[in-house]
Amino acid sequence: MDVLYFAWVRERIGLPREKLNTSAQTVSDLVDELVAREDRYAVAFADRSALRVALDQELSDFDARLDGVREVAFFPPMTGG
Repeated sequence: MDVLYFAWVRERIGLPREKLNTSAQTVSDLVDELVAREDRYAVAFADRSALRVALDQELSDFDARLDGVREVAFFPPMTGG
């Protein structure tokens, strides 16, 4: 699965994307796996309410299942002007 990071999430993790093999069942499980890897992930995902997630380019939520998902993207809420 491809995992993409945007804006300050990318800055905190230090990567724009990575390919992962995971046993995570949900987005929340995936985040838990990432946070357990290194401190930089813990910092990036410290406040999940400040993040949005898209599964295969469709907005979703952290309880969503990952069955068949090829791409997960994490980003801050968007604002317009």
